[in-house]
Amino acid sequence: MSIQQAFAQALLTPAAACPEGVFSSNGADPASRFAVYRNNVHSSLINGLATAYPVVGDEFFRAMAGLYVQAYPPATPLISEYGNSLADFIQGFEPASSVPYLADIARLERLRVRAYHAADRQVLDQPGVLQQLQGAEQLGHLRVQLHPSLATLNSPYAIVAVWAAHQAEDAIDTFNPRHAQGALVLRQGVAVKVFAIDSGSVTFINSLKHGAGLEVAVANALENSDEFDLHQCLTLLISHDAITHLHLEQKVSP
Repeated sequence: MSIQQAFAQALLTPAAACPEGVFSSNGADPASRFAVYRNNVHSSLINGLATAYPVVGDEFFRAMAGLYVQAYPPATPLISEYGNSLADFIQGFEPASSVPYLADIARLERLRVRAYHAADRQVLDQPGVLQQLQGAEQLGHLRVQLHPSLATLNSPYAIVAVWAAHQAEDAIDTFNPRHAQGALVLRQGVAVKVFAIDSGSVTFINSLKHGAGLEVAVANALENSDEFDLHQCLTLLISHDAITHLHLEQKVSP
């Protein structure tokens, strides 16, 4: 093991000794200087996670994040990408089992981070989208391209309600967190927004993202939920600048 590898490994192992070969240029004890540096690295990573997961974050979260940091060190220098596996870690973290929706709240928070850092893309203006939809002769075969920031999440818990209830002090409403809820996350301009949507809308949007035409996407949505409302879902997407391009499916010659 190289000194660089030993240094990196010791940084994330609180009980590890100062790696051999480390010295202090000013004559100070290298072990004490290394301990300070290791503590700063741990604190920075935990703070980064707390910033990315503000709803999840509290004293319990910081203790859990400390264990996560030791088990899953950063794989990239971009702090915004750190914590991609935190939700799965929470899912298997026994002390968090008393809050069963915590992992899905973490997944929702991660989607918000990704939406904020997603690529910019020119969107169709609302009148333009409506004009193309109304003028399409083969509406069912129309393909809809969505903004890169857009993502969905299905949960057996009321994740959007829980998330929204933590956005302001004294804003906790009475609701049943065990009520299933879907989430739509997107960036409109520079603002990341979160909406509660039904499971049919989640299926519809995911179908569009995977390249399905409108007809197929609607069929998939209705198969999932007979209460799916196409007009309501399209209105949500159009009014929040989520559509970047519309085009007809290419016909394949026999």
